[in-house]
Amino acid sequence: MKRCLELAEKGFGKVAPNPMVGCVIVHNNNVIGEGHHKKFGDAHAEVNAINSVKDKSLLKNSILYVNLEPCSHFGKTPPCADLIIRYKFKYVVIGTLDPNPLVCGKGIHKIASSGCDVKVGVLEDECRELNKRFYVFHEKQRPYVILKWAQTKDNYFGILNLSAQSELVSDVPSERCRIPSYKFQISNFKSQKLVHRWRSEEQAIMVGTNTALTDNPQLTVRNVKGNNPLRIVIDKNLKIPSRFHLLDGSVPTIVFTAKKKSLKKNLEYVIIDFKKDVLKQIMNELHKRNIQSLIVEGGQKLLNSFIEQNLWNEARVITSNKKLNNLSEKGNGIKSPKINSPNSSKEKIGNDELKVYQNKREQFFNG
Repeated sequence: MKRCLELAEKGFGKVAPNPMVGCVIVHNNNVIGEGHHKKFGDAHAEVNAINSVKDKSLLKNSILYVNLEPCSHFGKTPPCADLIIRYKFKYVVIGTLDPNPLVCGKGIHKIASSGCDVKVGVLEDECRELNKRFYVFHEKQRPYVILKWAQTKDNYFGILNLSAQSELVSDVPSERCRIPSYKFQISNFKSQKLVHRWRSEEQAIMVGTNTALTDNPQLTVRNVKGNNPLRIVIDKNLKIPSRFHLLDGSVPTIVFTAKKKSLKKNLEYVIIDFKKDVLKQIMNELHKRNIQSLIVEGGQKLLNSFIEQNLWNEARVITSNKKLNNLSEKGNGIKSPKINSPNSSKEKIGNDELKVYQNKREQFFNG
């Protein structure tokens, strides 16, 4: 099963919204076949493992190991449970059940009903941890939420400057307004490169209106190879100028707003009710669109909203060795959000330090 997990992890960032799955086939204590799900839409792990076995006559006397329950329905590919039954495996070992309502025990029942001996629950916690995005999506009916920000050594998030650094925004002269500017580079290049890698591994990335206006972010993958995530921005009154990166149509983007606006290439406007729970509406919409993971790179207000509503699973905080001395006295320092959970890991990235926090109040493990 550990080998299944090693194989499954090779699909990280490539198979979503499908889960990561690895499969190992053993005959007389010898591994005769291996496979993993390589890319969304391609063959599943069980298919690849079975296809890797040269002498198919050995399969009826072999053990098939897989970290997730084999599918029992027709999707992009035929049911893996049917393939296992066809080759008459004598024993199947499964890490954990598939939480997808289309499967959820049906694959196990189908295989067991064929006369095959089935064992479930081997390294179950490890199997669930690997596919935590998949489990949160199906069990919580929302994406797995990763909060991310960079802060100074003295816990500042940015600089607030209402004068020289402010920028006039809006394409309409009569509607132009000044937005507080607090953009400055906190983390080093290695940390920035790591952030781009994170973006390539998740399905979506999100910011609020103020961050879009003050930073004019691209929210793309530029410093590493990989796919760009779906960009999401909250813009109630459509203040973001059309010339800004988020509205350039280069990457699929969703704008959650209160105002109606026509679709454009790679740009969709979704109306929500800002008098109701905004984040809940957004999470529901992303769930409908099968978005299983979301990075929130927003400003202080947006990040604190996720924290206050306990709507997060993981927080990745990069702390530099820079300080913004006496800013609190001048009223120009923007304090970083606070996480009450203890950090689960930390590592040095040059002069920066990365701490990762897990939301213990939002556990998805059973029991």
